Amino acid sequence: MKTSVIGYPRVGIFRELKFSTEKYFKNIITKEELRSTAFSLKETHWKVQKNNGIDFITSNDFSFYDNVLDTAVLLNVVPSRYKQLKLDALDEYFVMARGYQGEKGDVKALSMKKWFNTNYHYIVPEIDDDTEISLAGTKPFDEYMEAKNLGIETKPTIIGAFTFLIVAKFTGGKTVEDFINDIAQAYSDILRKFSEMGTKWVQFEEPALVMDLSEEDLILIKKIYSSILSAKGSAKVLLQTYFGDIRDCYSEVVAMPFDGIGLDFVEGKKTLELVKYFGFPEDKTLFAGIVNGKNIWRNNYFNTVNLIGELGRYCRNIVLNTSCSLLHVPYTLKNESSLSAEYKKHLAFAEEKLKELSELKVILSVNNPLSTNEYIENQKLFNGARYRQNENVRKAISALSQEDFIRHPNFEEREKIQKAELNLPPLPTTTIGSFPQTAEVKANRSDYKKGNISFEEYTAFNRKKISECIALQEKIGFDVLVHGEFERNDMVEYFAENLDGFLFTEKGWVQSYGTRCVKPPIIWGDISRSKPITVDYSVYAQSLTSKYVKGMLTGPVTILNWSFPREDISLKDCAFQIALAIRDEVLDLEASGIKIIQIDEAALREKLPLRKSDWHSEYLDWAIPAFRLVHSGVKPETQIHTHMCYSEFADIIKDIDNMDADVITFEAARSDLSIVETLKECEFKTEVGPGVYDIHSPRIPSVSEIKEALLKMLEKIPKEKLWVNPDCGLKTRGNEEIIPSLENLVAAARDIRKGLSV
Repeated sequence: MKTSVIGYPRVGIFRELKFSTEKYFKNIITKEELRSTAFSLKETHWKVQKNNGIDFITSNDFSFYDNVLDTAVLLNVVPSRYKQLKLDALDEYFVMARGYQGEKGDVKALSMKKWFNTNYHYIVPEIDDDTEISLAGTKPFDEYMEAKNLGIETKPTIIGAFTFLIVAKFTGGKTVEDFINDIAQAYSDILRKFSEMGTKWVQFEEPALVMDLSEEDLILIKKIYSSILSAKGSAKVLLQTYFGDIRDCYSEVVAMPFDGIGLDFVEGKKTLELVKYFGFPEDKTLFAGIVNGKNIWRNNYFNTVNLIGELGRYCRNIVLNTSCSLLHVPYTLKNESSLSAEYKKHLAFAEEKLKELSELKVILSVNNPLSTNEYIENQKLFNGARYRQNENVRKAISALSQEDFIRHPNFEEREKIQKAELNLPPLPTTTIGSFPQTAEVKANRSDYKKGNISFEEYTAFNRKKISECIALQEKIGFDVLVHGEFERNDMVEYFAENLDGFLFTEKGWVQSYGTRCVKPPIIWGDISRSKPITVDYSVYAQSLTSKYVKGMLTGPVTILNWSFPREDISLKDCAFQIALAIRDEVLDLEASGIKIIQIDEAALREKLPLRKSDWHSEYLDWAIPAFRLVHSGVKPETQIHTHMCYSEFADIIKDIDNMDADVITFEAARSDLSIVETLKECEFKTEVGPGVYDIHSPRIPSVSEIKEALLKMLEKIPKEKLWVNPDCGLKTRGNEEIIPSLENLVAAARDIRKGLSV
């Protein structure tokens, strides 16, 4: 039995790629130095997999920014506005991801969306009517040869043709049908090239196959792959799926001439059932996804051995595989010195998952797997209690009634009360929350954690920054202010650190997008709040100004979705535990005189099941109530805001309205304000602030650009319901970018205001 990994993390154990890329953006290092860092990381990742006995090591899973963007460049899907800048290939690539503003021109970045049900963001390819899809790049072939020259045979991976077309945005009159022949030809050329190079296996990633598929989709899949597979030559082709099961196309897929099919047995609820019902062809290899690529708990070998034993009755050739790319977990536990051995023995990050695959290969190679030392030691982990319990928390959850999820009075009445109470101008201006986290801000936090400065010194610094931030916002002219969040490392990690029930890592970084990495907390027990978290800084900020300062919180669903959840209780119960803790914080803020409270749910859409039939029963029926539980106890005059970013909201917009917030801010600038039309169609009742510019790009939007966006919004959104704000927090940007951008935002809002009849 052999082992395989779909993909490996790429930013480096110590985020080497992040820091090197950011230095390149600042012209501190050259392209050659950046590429040298990249090669060093690839070499390290290939060798660690080889040293752990992985048989199918993947290449082309590395990316300077995003694999979907890599695929777009490979296929010549580069909009003309980027080509017109006449930059070299690498700079053109980065401009597609980040935008550009300089002597060569001014272009916005491509849209960014969440990759299926993960916190990873991909760059959305744009296919114009004049796009000519063809094999135009060499990256997969170059990286295959880099590994080959190191003596490592790899299986190159590429986003599959069907998934690429599904996630792409068609900007003209042409549709998918118009590009079938061209994309099939391009992928055929890819296979021919690999065949000529002597490549043994090529992996096409097709996660879109686990979604709801129509008859038209099935016809498209067959049409594309019947053409592609005719060109495979001596190279074997692995169709790799993940994030669920392929119930809508299983029989069609196994009938196609793929040499291997990768199926997810972790998130694929019906995968085993499909194999048992339809069988599995003897001439194909099953790449069985049995090691969880999205969570960090040790694999239970009892369950895995039983599963493989059952699969062996239906499949002749089985390869032990990860359930998805290991991109979604941290690198290794080796550098986690602050976590005790008692905790670490239950955890497996990417490198430890390689060891699990290796141990499972050993266990399953003998006649009596249960007698192996690897199996016996593993089972000791699962024989005792693993998570901390809090009876008070459990009693509080049991005592919840329907009334706890309902806010009184209704939205329409509250809106009138708040208009009179707050007396804000039309098109009120605000930001989403965070201001730039400068090196000075990070150093203050780091020095305090290391014990280099006292709590008083740490707090004094933060108060000074808050004072500067309030003064800056007043100078610019914002109507509703924020304190800047200088005390916070991350919007989830900060709250988790101040709640009971979480564990934390030192180097547990996971890539979110581009150079942005997060360090998800680990939920280890029942969650509760023992003391106020944000009240002191919020009250201090409010004392500095006569304008309203928002209390800034992270919502329960986002805290849950951006943490590694425990496995012994339901996500619903865990979300309600967090909601009760944040509810206490909301009520304390209100009691301390904070009139506007923002409870961010940036990740609400993220864990929405990929199949619509499961949306409510498995997710929305508890995710929406969890948010309502947080704010249902506040007074009518207290205004509740929330924020959501970089997801598709059109199909759940009524559920979002049902969150019963008073104001919702959305990402909109990077997706061409597409959300605005949906709000109009659905008669969205909540007041809204669709982001007027993209903060993830270094571009500075002009006043006229922002005014144009606002005028488009006012065509669909009543002026009484429209707020003006950027599309996300400003944490990752610099003051040299955000100050002129915010000045232009406020100037644009004031100009539009003058023309409104109020």
